[in-house]
Amino acid sequence: MGNLYGSEYWSYLLPRHCGAENAEQITQSRLPMGSREATDLGLADACFDLPRNQFISHCIEQAEQLNFPQLMEKKQKQRASDEAKRPLASYRTAELERMRMNFYGFDPSYHIARYNFVHKVPKSRTPLTLALHRRRGTQ
Repeated sequence: MGNLYGSEYWSYLLPRHCGAENAEQITQSRLPMGSREATDLGLADACFDLPRNQFISHCIEQAEQLNFPQLMEKKQKQRASDEAKRPLASYRTAELERMRMNFYGFDPSYHIARYNFVHKVPKSRTPLTLALHRRRGTQ
């Protein structure tokens, strides 16, 4: 919800998928991105610029070429190695600790965002993180 910190194991998953530097860029900018940028940053594995009917057949071909048992074995070995270095639960604990500021800190943003989300209140304006033209005027 907006610029609030969240806990979805992203501090474990994102750097492993796209690298620490790209993870930092993605999480700090929190801006919309297209499929090409997501691929360039390592957030997406691939981008296919194909018509719908070709896209579906291409995805099926790609899936058929996967060696699923080998991929699962590699993933399990990586998780075991990662777990030995730092348990996954510690990532969640650290993320939740940081999130405590959302709930109990002095900034009411979380409570406002939660209310607006639950009650489906539409945005009344574009956030300053996206409306760069308005942010420049405030500096």
